[in-house]
Amino acid sequence: MVIWIAPMTNGHDHASHIPGGRTGAHPAHGAHPAHGTHPSHVAHPSHGAHPSHGAHPSHGALPSHGGQGPHSGWGHGRATFYGDINGGETQQGACGYGDLHKQGYGLETAALSTALFNNGSRCGACYEIMCEHAPQWCLPGSIKITATNFCPPDFTKPNDNWCNPPQKHFDLSQPMFLKIAKYKAGVVPVKFRRVPCAKIGGVKFEIKGNPHFLMILPYNVGGAGAVRAMQIKGTRTQWIAMKKNWGQIWSTGVVLTGQCLSFRLTTSDGITKEFIDVTPPDWKCNGQSFDGKINF
Repeated sequence: MVIWIAPMTNGHDHASHIPGGRTGAHPAHGAHPAHGTHPSHVAHPSHGAHPSHGAHPSHGALPSHGGQGPHSGWGHGRATFYGDINGGETQQGACGYGDLHKQGYGLETAALSTALFNNGSRCGACYEIMCEHAPQWCLPGSIKITATNFCPPDFTKPNDNWCNPPQKHFDLSQPMFLKIAKYKAGVVPVKFRRVPCAKIGGVKFEIKGNPHFLMILPYNVGGAGAVRAMQIKGTRTQWIAMKKNWGQIWSTGVVLTGQCLSFRLTTSDGITKEFIDVTPPDWKCNGQSFDGKINF
């Protein structure tokens, strides 16, 4: 198991809460307790430590249900941001994605709290988010983001633990946060809902691991976005069920070298699609990506 360590820096000029009660710059995130079976990059909710800024949203002040306006299906939570204005420190993460620009996600991303991340099952899901109940900090309009990372809980502090269960929290890239709230707000109440993912081009499949432990990352998935089941098929095999390894990375121990690979994906809304002969027979386990041509 490989542990990646990537330092993250706080986007604000003043001190912020981070795991362990330290202030200032973030420690390397590889040192955070492992979530699931893979201690990947994780986003730290670094912006809840600010002074209250007047009528700042207090803990427990958000309506849990109801009062959701004209839209149906809205939930309520909070949002902060991590990384810099260029989206630094938001790449890779606990869903298994890599260069988010190359993979089509760009800066329109967020790390989800435990209650939303759901052990990685929401990786790839898309959300519409609007700031609410804080007119001095909120900006009009909404954003749409893809879940690409995990915002870990911190049970060592009694307050400002935005990502602790059962709180529903989005740690946004800084550019996305600034589309719905002012920089100095730090943390704002939001309403959110799942929306279909609009992706350009076909679903992509990245191949890693080794011939005896093949790992596949499906990305740029449209529709529901989150994959709940995956199967693989070689030229000379039937469909083989894959196991989720971590995030959105799926694995199999069946050796399929020298065969064209096909994939069958089922997204979280139950829709299944087949991607036939996606790879040539000479594929390698070196991070190659192949275009499935179609999408959800």
